[in-house]
Amino acid sequence: MASNQQPQWDRFVNDHPRGHFLQSWGWGDLKAGSGWHPLRLGLWDEPRGQMAAAAQVLCRAAPHAPLWLGNMAYIPKGPVIDWPQPDMCRAFFAQLNAFLSRRGSLALRLEPPLEVALAADDRLQESMAAMPCIPIAAVQPARTIILDLAPDTETLLAQMKEKWRYNVRLAGRKGVIIRAAQSADDVRAWYALLRATGQRDQFGVHTLDYYLRCWQIFAPRGQACLFLAEHGGQLLGGIFVALFARQAIYLYGASSSEQRQLMPNYLLQWHAICWAREEGAASYDFWGIPPTDDENEPMAGVYRFKSGWGGRVTRYVGNYEHVYHPLAMRLARSYVP
Repeated sequence: MASNQQPQWDRFVNDHPRGHFLQSWGWGDLKAGSGWHPLRLGLWDEPRGQMAAAAQVLCRAAPHAPLWLGNMAYIPKGPVIDWPQPDMCRAFFAQLNAFLSRRGSLALRLEPPLEVALAADDRLQESMAAMPCIPIAAVQPARTIILDLAPDTETLLAQMKEKWRYNVRLAGRKGVIIRAAQSADDVRAWYALLRATGQRDQFGVHTLDYYLRCWQIFAPRGQACLFLAEHGGQLLGGIFVALFARQAIYLYGASSSEQRQLMPNYLLQWHAICWAREEGAASYDFWGIPPTDDENEPMAGVYRFKSGWGGRVTRYVGNYEHVYHPLAMRLARSYVP
């Protein structure tokens, strides 16, 4: 789809029951700055004169392989389609596969927004069979915690663990202030904190330009907000929360090693939860927990923090690969750094 069709695309994905932030037009624009080429492909319902399904496909060269060999295609949290309709899925995948194969894609990888608990449905299994593929390692979080935002705020507070409620109120009493980032300087200050957090907790971060572009794309559209926690003018933490297709997603977070007794991270999350609910979100996705509940997991602390808010553990069906050109794919895999 052409760039002038961005409103139409986002409207379809945003309104669809299987829509997702990673299928928004802006996510493709963001990834375009990281070596990906986004393709927005739609299945058109001629009698109704409207889109029936859509897939934002991210393409890039196979790692370490020469460009002439072909590209890899990837659909994060998609396609956006009525999965319980096998006939529609067969029609969509037939056209999608033919198009990508002609365009030089070696293989397609896709991570549908489908929960394992729902995948046993016979119609969903028939729809998945329309795209013959094999499971591979996940790119997006395979397990997460999702909080239902339908209850009122008092009920949401009551669902939390007692210590979580106490810490939320403590931060407020101690004068922690939550505000939305208003400038590029705010994003830069948060990024400095994010880098320090990554070094402390041993996780990787993107470049400053990536997060600046993320904020510049999504904040003006009302599709994300960077919330900052401050005390006495000192930045103590910040979280980047997406809002799209009636889902809020806690994507990125940073916290200071100072003044931790003020519990700013608890107030940050509670503020974002209330904001998402007021903006019409039906759920709040904490976006990734360790694969098990084992206390010896390296990220067990992350699980403890995210599990205290009263949400439910959710597991997705994962990532799948369909190869178009087996010989070229084997050759691409032979290139190693």
